[in-house]
Amino acid sequence: MITANMMEEHFVFHEADSRGRADHGWLKSRHTFSFAQYYNPERMHFGVLRVLNDDHILGGTGFGTHPHDNMEIVSIPLEGALKHKDSMGNTAIIAEGDIQVMSAGTGIQHSEFNNDQNADCRFLQIWIFPNKKNVQPRYDQLTLKKEERLNQWQQILSPNPDDAGVWIHQDAWFHLTNLDSSKVLNYNLKKAGNGVYFFVLSGEVVVNGKVLKSRDGLGAWNQDQFVVESSHDAELLVMEVPLTI
Repeated sequence: MITANMMEEHFVFHEADSRGRADHGWLKSRHTFSFAQYYNPERMHFGVLRVLNDDHILGGTGFGTHPHDNMEIVSIPLEGALKHKDSMGNTAIIAEGDIQVMSAGTGIQHSEFNNDQNADCRFLQIWIFPNKKNVQPRYDQLTLKKEERLNQWQQILSPNPDDAGVWIHQDAWFHLTNLDSSKVLNYNLKKAGNGVYFFVLSGEVVVNGKVLKSRDGLGAWNQDQFVVESSHDAELLVMEVPLTI
């Protein structure tokens, strides 16, 4: 959550080890923002970015059927694969290298299970508040081309159905990049007034002078351009989102 005392610095830093933690045996999760049993009034959301969960699911286990409504739900597998089934009639496997999106809208039910009985699965679960409520639920997934993010921005999500990546009901843009050591990229804001949340998947980067290590997060605003430099080989997810819900 952006609070008045943060406005002077125009950023909020979330160190990896400061995230909420859940251990259910079959599921181990780290929560950047308040979720389930983890509650931190200073970490409710970053603009419309409501949930950023770093999930680790044991082989042969998963989430049973459960409901969602009026939320844009994005899943990015980082290792292994998930088997998805929902009330819209979709049954699919989403694997490392894919991105999945659901617009829950008026209401859906779905389940997610590790598709492998013996190997673990790791994925990011991301929830975004939509800019339209009670829309017709929808599902989409896409296999990303990893070579398209080498030392450059690969757009994986946007508000535009005709643009690169999947789309959601929100003025948000997600990008991935895999950076060789000592590479520099500039990220230019897509929409005035948005904020940007940087989440390091691996390695180490410097964003506008701030050092971010693996699984660290940095939310920043009141800037139109951000300079990203890799201290080592690194993988980075960048989420540009509106700051007003």
